[in-house]
Amino acid sequence: MQINSIHTVNATPTSTPAPDDGQPITSSRFWPDILPSHFRAAMRYDGTVTAARLRGALVEAIVAVNGELAGWRMVKIAGGALRLADIEAEQIDGESVLVQRWRRAVYATAAADLAERYRSFDATGAALQRAEDLDDTADQLRADARAALRALMGVGRCTVELI
Repeated sequence: MQINSIHTVNATPTSTPAPDDGQPITSSRFWPDILPSHFRAAMRYDGTVTAARLRGALVEAIVAVNGELAGWRMVKIAGGALRLADIEAEQIDGESVLVQRWRRAVYATAAADLAERYRSFDATGAALQRAEDLDDTADQLRADARAALRALMGVGRCTVELI
């Protein structure tokens, strides 16, 4: 699934210009770099989310996603892959679907983190409704991240509801 198909979050109804988000965020050699400005554009965050807060959410998301994939990564490295992009996979829009799914998992995880932490200090009914909407959005984003991880690993998905 491509980045543009992820649930998007508009942190506020304003149009505050986006700040300079700085350099790409690097991880180990295996994983691709993340461009904070690309995350900001793909997930529709304007300048009300500071560059520092955005980078912090992305770094934590990379740590979480890479942690989830640690065992899978070791198997792929043992099989000869030096980078995620080296693994044989379908190419869509000039990029490996595995790279796209990894990025989707990182973006959705970071956006869920930002949505959970974005709260208004306003105690009006509208503010309380906005907080509930953000909780729903965070849940949807975490589900998107989980789906991207499972698709990347080639593991089936199953939804179970307890009665």
